[in-house]
Amino acid sequence: MTTNRFSALLLLLVISFSTFAREGMWIPILLDRNIAEMHEMGFKLNTNDIYSMNNTSMKDAIVLFGGGCTGELISPDGLLITNHHCGYSQVQAHSTVENDYLTNGFWAMNRSDELPNDGLSVTFLVEMRDVSTEILAGTDSISNEALRIQKIRENTDTVTQKAIEGTHYEAVVKPFYEGNQYFLFVTEKFTDVRLVGAPPSAIGKFGGDTDNWMWPRHTGDFSLFRIYADSTNKPAAYSPNNVPYQPKMFFPINISGIEKNDFTMVFGYPGTTQQYLYSDAVRQLVEQRDPDRIAIRDIKLNSMRSAMETSPATRIQYAAKYASTSNAWKKWQGEINGLKRLDAVNVKLEEEKAFTKWVNTTPERQEKYGDILHTFEKKYNEIASIQKAKDYYDEIIFRGTDAYRMFNQLQQVINSGEQPADTEFIEKHFKDYTNQVDKTIFVSLIEMLHTDIVNNMLAPLLLELSEKNKTEKKLEKLYSGSVLNSKDDLMAVCSKNDIDKIKKKVEKDKLYRFFDDIYWFYFDSIYASYNAIQKEIDNTYQTYIEALLEMNEDEMLFPDANLTMRVTYGKVEGYEPADGVEYKHYTTLDGIIEKDNPEIYDYNVPEKLKQLHREQNYGRYANPRGELPVCFTASNHTTGGNSGSPVINAEGHLIGINFDRCWEGTMSDIMFDPEKCRNISLDMRYMLFLVDKFAGASYLLDEMEIVQ
Repeated sequence: MTTNRFSALLLLLVISFSTFAREGMWIPILLDRNIAEMHEMGFKLNTNDIYSMNNTSMKDAIVLFGGGCTGELISPDGLLITNHHCGYSQVQAHSTVENDYLTNGFWAMNRSDELPNDGLSVTFLVEMRDVSTEILAGTDSISNEALRIQKIRENTDTVTQKAIEGTHYEAVVKPFYEGNQYFLFVTEKFTDVRLVGAPPSAIGKFGGDTDNWMWPRHTGDFSLFRIYADSTNKPAAYSPNNVPYQPKMFFPINISGIEKNDFTMVFGYPGTTQQYLYSDAVRQLVEQRDPDRIAIRDIKLNSMRSAMETSPATRIQYAAKYASTSNAWKKWQGEINGLKRLDAVNVKLEEEKAFTKWVNTTPERQEKYGDILHTFEKKYNEIASIQKAKDYYDEIIFRGTDAYRMFNQLQQVINSGEQPADTEFIEKHFKDYTNQVDKTIFVSLIEMLHTDIVNNMLAPLLLELSEKNKTEKKLEKLYSGSVLNSKDDLMAVCSKNDIDKIKKKVEKDKLYRFFDDIYWFYFDSIYASYNAIQKEIDNTYQTYIEALLEMNEDEMLFPDANLTMRVTYGKVEGYEPADGVEYKHYTTLDGIIEKDNPEIYDYNVPEKLKQLHREQNYGRYANPRGELPVCFTASNHTTGGNSGSPVINAEGHLIGINFDRCWEGTMSDIMFDPEKCRNISLDMRYMLFLVDKFAGASYLLDEMEIVQ
């Protein structure tokens, strides 16, 4: 797209007005186009209250937590709240059999008890701005795609370096609308982030995988952290001398209540959506990709689950791994059902018919856009079998086993040519490793890979293995005899700090060579073929989105999520999941007690919580009906990355923490259904009740601003 053409389309988008009330993940600096609709729905503030570069605004109280969640400030002393599942790996890392914080919870009763977390960071947005003109400068006359990309990279480097010159900030430029628009994000990252509190898993993960993605929900999905800074309030590495960060803004917490049809806004970092997929891409997702990935993770989850049920130590070791594996596994199942229910493929086909009709109205459009759908059809047909192989390698090899993760770490050490500074990476790896569990997963998954994938897409050592008898025994022997699975052997060689000896030792290892063979075959063959076709598909999407923007110039089309700050808004409401079934918009502690079952780990309600329920000791956190609210649903358009996002009411107060979507709406990454897509949030009254009445950490409430 030319720079001039882009500017004209952007102007049309800015002055147009959307008729959609709930769908969309909107760029906060462009909310002027949405604000009238937001006011109609009940919002009482203005765009500058949400985002302002020159004045304090809500964006100053929101962080990207770690690499893929959202968090928000709730006190002037850097106290931060996010989901329990977002802080789960930190809680797990501090847990041992003797101090099982996963099972028992953790509460720092003073600031000296707060626990540092190596590798955890939170990132504030300092500024975002449209830099499309600068990034696309000089690209109009470049017809060669590789040279065009090179020019964009050069422009990007210039823009980002200029933006942070003389500061401690970081900067990144991200494409929107498949590269038809570019935004600059200037950020500030803090790395001293300490664990303050987390409820026991019986609360923070109540319902476990059974209730994950489901409604009604009764999960106390939150954890508390504190950001620390140096004496000048700037980011600093962990030090006992650091002090609590003083934020520009934090959210007041409103406990006056949530009623049906109340306005809600979710503000955070949604990860990925694909709202503009071609019909064949949706078909592949429903018929091939999701079923394949579900089947692979079935095997992995079954192996972990059986071991976790028989050993408390293994349960702690694999808790975070199991949760991470099962999350997408269940989401994909709901996604298939939702896309089938919406008849998504045929809906896309009808949209493509309308697109073709629009293209054919003028010769100019035919020349520019006439080949788009034909190219999609051809390229998705070409990529189907390669996509299947890629998904198998991704799930079975790269996300499959702990042994591969150790191979990958050692490979990086060897390729760097530098001696490892210490053996901490080995200690960390084997802390959460059990040989029998990983071996079972390895054998089962590798057998699945060489059984289901055609021979010309199997790495040489995989192909050689599959041509021999007794494959299972050979895989067990391959795994069992490897240095990759021996902490003592790895410590012995790596502690000598001799890179040549490390290389010599591991490159003799048969399992290391097995993974190395797969690694290079994958990138030289599978990924290379996939990437070549995918680049053509991506280039076609860029032109397709350009055409859709032109075709829909009287409407607003929101850009797909890409882990950048977005605003979505809706209202508190329930939904009808099936014929004759209606869900109300909130749940209470009564529902937790109804689910109580000491024989099931996910439903074993802590005795203290049951006692508080028996005594009806809810304090000021009960609703007007005398119930203790736990969770609620609303019609905000959310996705992964919105975990931990603040749910904000019409006055700009915090009323909830987003943590999930309903199972019937998990296809919203591809197609949004306003009747059934609901985000699920923790009610802040339940959080405050747990901190105050259950944990006895009421001193934390003293630093919050609670509005009633």
